[in-house]
Amino acid sequence: MKDPVDVLIIGAGASGAAVAWSLAETKMHILCLEQGGWMNPAEYPSTGRDWEAKFYGEWATSPNIRGRPEDYPINDDNSPIKVVNYNAVGGSTVMYTAHWPRLHPSDFKVKTLDGVADDWPIDYDALTPFFEENDRIMGTSGLSGDPLSPLTHPPMPQQPLGLSGAILGKAMNKLGWHWWPSDTTVATTDYEGRARCINLGHCTPACAQGAKSSTDITYWPQAVRAGVELRTHCRVREITTDENGMATGVVYYDKDGVEQFQPAHVVIIACNGVGTPRLLLNSASIRFPNGLANSSGLVGKNLMFHPYAQIYGYVKEPTDSNRAPPTCLWSKEWYDTDLSRGFVRGYGVQFVRGAGPVFEAVVSEQKGILPWGADHHRVFRKLNGHRLGFSAICEDLPEEHNCVTLDPVLKDSHGIPAPKINYTISENSQKMMDHALARGREVLEMAGATDLCINSPIPWGGWHLLGTARMGTDPERSVVNEWGRTHDVKNLFIVDGSIFVTSGGVNPTSTIQALALYIADQMKQRLANLFD
Repeated sequence: MKDPVDVLIIGAGASGAAVAWSLAETKMHILCLEQGGWMNPAEYPSTGRDWEAKFYGEWATSPNIRGRPEDYPINDDNSPIKVVNYNAVGGSTVMYTAHWPRLHPSDFKVKTLDGVADDWPIDYDALTPFFEENDRIMGTSGLSGDPLSPLTHPPMPQQPLGLSGAILGKAMNKLGWHWWPSDTTVATTDYEGRARCINLGHCTPACAQGAKSSTDITYWPQAVRAGVELRTHCRVREITTDENGMATGVVYYDKDGVEQFQPAHVVIIACNGVGTPRLLLNSASIRFPNGLANSSGLVGKNLMFHPYAQIYGYVKEPTDSNRAPPTCLWSKEWYDTDLSRGFVRGYGVQFVRGAGPVFEAVVSEQKGILPWGADHHRVFRKLNGHRLGFSAICEDLPEEHNCVTLDPVLKDSHGIPAPKINYTISENSQKMMDHALARGREVLEMAGATDLCINSPIPWGGWHLLGTARMGTDPERSVVNEWGRTHDVKNLFIVDGSIFVTSGGVNPTSTIQALALYIADQMKQRLANLFD
């Protein structure tokens, strides 16, 4: 039998990397098991001219389309929004757009402020030092001082507004609405061994240049140098427990498909808002018949996706297309509750520069604005390189019927039951999306755009997987406590997006990593009485 490790981390993505790096200074024996492998930037799509075509197959955002050996299938037939993720060292940070907002202070007090959902057991101020530390390590670019966003101090200057940003900013100015250059994790200067962005192409699905930060090139090299062991191509099937209800380790399949047992004194889950409940439910036992750490019955419940309301159109002047990072501006004009709008809470907006020629051709033909025949090339020239987009990240409020369960039939390549998604868009979110589309139409029309098209929700928009193992002080209403430890198993922690209490109206990666650093810090402070 393998020797027990002090800390075993499951998952090497955004949160797993951050918690590994932070705990490394304790000099404990820390092991991370990752079901994917190390990435090779030389094999990224953007190294070749066919990178856009690969986006529809082997580099699709959906694991159900990619079907790589590292992926697991997801039954999301009962959801208008399909799950997108990536399994590798770096996780979905390999494929994200590098848009980098934080949750706002109001997001932690939704019940107090608006009478809906629940308050978090921690507030924004508790995470502030960890936001700052994470920005330094990931390497953010931006402009400090946005009056409607939390104060940030990016170590690099903001992305250039470019052709698209200038057009959109002028339109927002005419309407008297807030906008600001986006914070991103795309390097604008040489930074910590990473070369600055030279606009090779779209940041999604992956950056061969290394200008976009992913945890395989930020946190993990530092963590490994500090002594953390990272074992790849290891798919965890279940977490085991003893007669006292303590976690004892994990059963996993190694790179050869051989079943292994790895004992551990502490287990940390960092598998995202779908993978984490899947693992907990698959770890059911006589002592935990409804799934591990599930005495509340909330494991897998309260899934929050962020339905995206997107509208885009085409202007006469040229835009940046895919010759720059995809997001250039954001707006928090409609972020907090204004009941005159007909809904509670709100949404953030990210403005999108454009699209590449292959994507433009495929999507425009699907939308019916690019005809076949004699007029095809004339219309394509009018569309290609002239697109502007308005995407609203609409806050999802937690609802227990939105959930992750185990599929009774579908299994992965190792025979482990796959997750099944049941999700509907609430009436509140639908009103929010309708409001956002109306505002987006005003902005684009002010910019002179025509041929407006709508995706609402974006069907392949399940990037943000939140809420399925929520944080709280009441064991009957939450899965983990205020510092990430499960109520039921005292040496089991969760650090990923599943512990979110509410979703906010912004991309969550920055907050996920700040939470992971916060939980690691709490663990270090409490090492002497970790199991009390």
